[in-house]
Amino acid sequence: MKKLLLLTFYLLLTSCGIFYKKITPPEVTYPYQKPQITVLNDTLRYFQDNYIAKNQQGLWELYLSGNPYQLGLNSGALTEPLYHRQDSLLFVKLNQFVPSQRKQRFLRKFVKWFNRDINNCVIPPFRQELWGQAQYSDTIFNYIAPVYQRTLYLHSAHDLGHALQDLMLVGCSSLAVWGDKTEDGQLLIGRNFDFYLSDDFATEKIVRFVRPEEGIPFMSYAWGGMIGVLSGMNLEGLTVTINAGKSSIPLKARTPISLLCREILQYAKNIDEAIAIAKKRKVFVSEAIMVGSATDGKAVIIEVSPKKFGVYEAPNAVLCANHFQSEVYKKDKKNLKQIRTSHSAYRYAKMQEFLTEEPKLTPSKIATLLRSTEGLHADSIGYGNEKALNQLLAHHAVIFKPQERLVWVSTAPYQLGTFVAYDLKQIFATKAYPSHSPYPQTSLNIPPDPFMYTQAFKDYEAYRVLEQQIETHLREHTPIVIDEVKPITSLNPHYWKAYYLLGRAYQTQGNKETAHQLFQKALQCEIPYSEEREKIQKLVNKN
Repeated sequence: MKKLLLLTFYLLLTSCGIFYKKITPPEVTYPYQKPQITVLNDTLRYFQDNYIAKNQQGLWELYLSGNPYQLGLNSGALTEPLYHRQDSLLFVKLNQFVPSQRKQRFLRKFVKWFNRDINNCVIPPFRQELWGQAQYSDTIFNYIAPVYQRTLYLHSAHDLGHALQDLMLVGCSSLAVWGDKTEDGQLLIGRNFDFYLSDDFATEKIVRFVRPEEGIPFMSYAWGGMIGVLSGMNLEGLTVTINAGKSSIPLKARTPISLLCREILQYAKNIDEAIAIAKKRKVFVSEAIMVGSATDGKAVIIEVSPKKFGVYEAPNAVLCANHFQSEVYKKDKKNLKQIRTSHSAYRYAKMQEFLTEEPKLTPSKIATLLRSTEGLHADSIGYGNEKALNQLLAHHAVIFKPQERLVWVSTAPYQLGTFVAYDLKQIFATKAYPSHSPYPQTSLNIPPDPFMYTQAFKDYEAYRVLEQQIETHLREHTPIVIDEVKPITSLNPHYWKAYYLLGRAYQTQGNKETAHQLFQKALQCEIPYSEEREKIQKLVNKN
C-alpha cells in the first residue's frame, strides 16, 4: 500500500506539469559594483569597507554593507571558498541519507514541486540579496537546480527536513532572564543551537555583521551561503533565536523560518514590531521564536505554525525547549505528544532547576548552564545524551546582553571553547576596513570550560569514533569486528546508546544472550525518546 501511494504521488507530480514552473531570478533593481577582493593573507580579505577576517579562536568575522543586491555580491565574493565548502558538505550528506540515484532524482523533483511558490514567499530585498550571492555559487551543483533556485532551496532545507521527517536536528534550549533573576537587573539571553549535520559542517563558522542600506544593522551566527538568521541581535538591542516544535507535513513551501527571523532582526525595534512582522508571514513548520528587547527590557516567545499563532510571556524569565507554552497550544495534540514523548520537557525542567539553584544570573553563569552535560539532580546520563542541555554536538551557543549591545559566541569544541565577546556599538561605529582582526579580544571573553581538558572528554571523543563506526556498519550491512568496538561502553558508561549499539553489534554476530544483556542495560539508562525506549524493549522481549 505504501509503495502504491508513493507511485500514485509520483505520477500525479510528473503528469501535472508543475515541475516546469520556473523560478525566475529577480531583476536587479539596485546600483551595484562587482567586488574586487583584496587578499592581505589567508585570514583577511576585503572590498571597500566589507571584509572577512579569522580571529585567534578560529571564528570568521564577516562585515557587510550596502543595498540588498550589493550585500549578496559582497557576501558571495568574500565567503566564496566557505560558501562552496558548506554547499558541498550539505549535498554530500544528502547523498549519504539517500544513496540511491533513482531516489535522489525523485527527491529533486519533489523539492522542486514543494518549493514551486517559494519565490513569492520571500520579500523582494532578500530575493535580491540571494540573487547577488548566487553569482558565486558552485556550478558543480547545477544539475540539482539553477543557482538562484538552489539558493532558495537551501534556505528552506531546515524547514523541509523538519516538516517531512520530523528529523528534529534542532533540539535547542534557550532562556531569558531579567529583573530580580539577574545580578544587575538587565535582560540576559542564552541559547544552544543543537543542529548537527556533520563534524565538518560544524567548522568554519561565520559571525556576520551586516549594515543594510535599509533597516537596522545586526549580527548573526551562520555558515557560508546563509543569509537567514538562526541566532542574532540588532543595534537596537532586539534579539532573535529559534527552537523547533512539532510539525505536520505541509503541501508547499512558505516563508523559511530563518528568513522570517532575518526580517524581524532587520526591521523590528521592539517586541510589538517583531510580533507584527511574524503575523504577516505564513510559515510551513512549527517554531518558537524567542525575541528579547532592550527597549522593552524583557523577552517573549512567538510560537508560529502553519495553522496557529501564539505569544508566551512570563514575569522575569522565559524558558524554551522544543514544545509550546502559549494558550493556543495548550490542547494541541502534536504539542502534547511532543511534551510526553520527547526530551523537551526534561531539558525545560533542567533549566528550571538551574534557576532555583542560581537565582541571580550573569553571562558566565549562563555559559555554565549551556555547557552542562548532566541530567536533573546532577545525574550522570551519558555524554551526548539529548536530555542534557549540552548534547556535545551544538553548532553554536550564544549569550546576549541587549541593553549593552553585547553578545558572546561560542567556539569549538562544541560550546566548550572560549565565548568571544562582541560589542555591536563598537563594531558599527566605523566604516573602514581593518588591517588586522577587527575586534581585539577583550577581558569580557568567557574562558573555555575545563571539561575539554579532561580524560572524560577524550574518552567521549573516542566514543564518538566507535559510535559512527558501528552505525556505518549497521547501515551498510558490513561485518563488525567485536573486539574493535567493545570499548564503546567503557568510554561512555552512563549513555544508553553505547549499550544499544554494542548490543546491535553482538546481534549481527548471532550472540543473542550478550545482546539481550546489553539491551537490558540500555533500558536502565536515561533514554531521550519514548519511541527509542519502546524499540529497545521490543528487542529485549524478542530475545
